[in-house]
Amino acid sequence: MTYFFETYGCEMNIAESAAVEQLFISRGWTKASEPELADMVVINTCSVRGSAENRIFGRLGYYSGVKKIRHKEPGAKTRLEEMQPAVKYVEEKGVVPFYVVLMGCMAERLLDSVKKDYPVIDFVVGTFGKSKFGEIITAAEEHKKGFKIEEDSEYTFPKISYEQQSFSTFVPIMHGCNNFCTYCIVPYVRGREVSRPVEQILAEIDFLSARGVKEITLLGQNVNAYRCKDETAEGGELNFPKLLKKISLHLDKTASSIKWIRFESSNPNDFSDELIQVIAEDSHICRGFHIAAQHGNSEILRRMNRKNTREDFIELVKKLRREVPDVEIITDLMVGFPGETEEQFEDILSFMEEIKFESAFMYYYNPREGTPAAKFDGQIDLAVKKERLKKVIDLQLKHTAQVMNQRIGKTVTVLADIVSRDDETELLGKTEQNERVAFKAEKKLIGSFVTVKLVGLSGNTFKGEIVQ
Repeated sequence: MTYFFETYGCEMNIAESAAVEQLFISRGWTKASEPELADMVVINTCSVRGSAENRIFGRLGYYSGVKKIRHKEPGAKTRLEEMQPAVKYVEEKGVVPFYVVLMGCMAERLLDSVKKDYPVIDFVVGTFGKSKFGEIITAAEEHKKGFKIEEDSEYTFPKISYEQQSFSTFVPIMHGCNNFCTYCIVPYVRGREVSRPVEQILAEIDFLSARGVKEITLLGQNVNAYRCKDETAEGGELNFPKLLKKISLHLDKTASSIKWIRFESSNPNDFSDELIQVIAEDSHICRGFHIAAQHGNSEILRRMNRKNTREDFIELVKKLRREVPDVEIITDLMVGFPGETEEQFEDILSFMEEIKFESAFMYYYNPREGTPAAKFDGQIDLAVKKERLKKVIDLQLKHTAQVMNQRIGKTVTVLADIVSRDDETELLGKTEQNERVAFKAEKKLIGSFVTVKLVGLSGNTFKGEIVQ
């Protein structure tokens, strides 16, 4: 039998899709070349922004059409060009059950209503129901109808989140968030923070090492808030900096293939001096960090419940740049938060000018039902939000060009991972700062660390030359 995944949203969703895929593979299923040809389509959803949910609603409408064809239901639109793979499937194999599974944050938010509104869905798997995927697979294998999935009372970490034949993969180490930023739906759909036992983390790392993985990214909605009991640690508890040291020592002790450690996403409130010191002293930890600022005005940050000020963030960046050579920082920036005045918006621009991020995820505030900010007074007109966002994007493009041009001429280590789509004689790789680099090289170097000199830019991708 065959499966197909559509994954939307954050890196945690990518990791969770990979974990579920491992279960399919262990049961003898294979990946379909197209979703219309699969026995089961799994849509892993995002609920952070309304635009993501709207896209998923559209996909559910599309799969309603696919299911009608696959099940030979009345009114099936068999002449539509995009439906031809499903038409051909039925012609060759006849009627075979076609299952649609909705999982992830949107599934959790709409757990009790979405199946009624979209009958195409056979199974809805919320945040705490992923351990039931074995039951879903069994039901499909036995051609049974969909049924309601009972949620677990606690979040369970998957044993393995490995993406097949990947040199770089995610390792979830914590789940959920306790911060309750007033604009954010994550704590409501992911739940409170839960840290993964260190023994499980090291066991997964050993599994990845045995498969030649070269780089891991430790994942969590608030990754550097990690806290877990550990009898071997001072005080009987392992915090995030101590976990990084323990993982790094384990990599050395086991002569692991894994050489680089990344982590995300980071809240500036938990980016401690201890963490900065560990980063500065450990060669395994990469020098590129995603630290979400969200805004450059302290009053807006207070109303967002961010628990740090503009000055706090600037001081954090200064410490990082002072202690960690060649560090590069990317961030998140939101405009148009309820009540944002023109002067407060200008504080974002001056904040950006002071820090000069290498890049940023920039967006305007989008009310999410169920969050406090959705009911705040002073909601900003959409046209104003778009105008402000354009100014932020334009300024960030300028800063990105400045920062990247300053890197030209440097010699860096690059993990080569794929052949360039633009030039088959080139490989694409990434630096410790998570920058993309294209360079002439033989395909046999894929999966290897190579020394490259940055000699130019093509858009936001560096052009490099291998240093012999």
